[in-house]
Amino acid sequence: MWRARPEVIVALDDRFGEPVDAYVNGSQVWLREDGPGGMTLEWRLHPVAGYRRPGGVGTYEVFSAVALALGTGANPPAALDDLWDGLEVFAAYGEEVEPMPLASAAAESLGLEPDAFGLVDHGPVGDEWERTGGNVSVIADLLRQLHN
Repeated sequence: MWRARPEVIVALDDRFGEPVDAYVNGSQVWLREDGPGGMTLEWRLHPVAGYRRPGGVGTYEVFSAVALALGTGANPPAALDDLWDGLEVFAAYGEEVEPMPLASAAAESLGLEPDAFGLVDHGPVGDEWERTGGNVSVIADLLRQLHN
């Protein structure tokens, strides 16, 4: 897991390109076969609590507009802190993988060491996100699990 910061967004853009999917809730997703043994990984850029898409930018253009601005020193359509909390990577399709090999493969793919890694229980995090209508930070909840 990486906290959202300019170098993470720029690395995503440089190494992965456009997300394969973007959601109205602000999530950005890449599916890549760069896990241990060629396993498919899901890379998910999680929105901040209460995410609001910046005006004048479509759902599918937010990431590219922000990444371009951060990579060139221009002003993004919204501050990074108003858009995303962080990046999570996990085995797609429910496959099992140990944390250390996943973190190592992910760091190599993104070119940045993760801020944290380990096993988490997504169930309660997703339930709380749904219950609050997206007004909680998925990244903060996941980091709490990792640090307890």
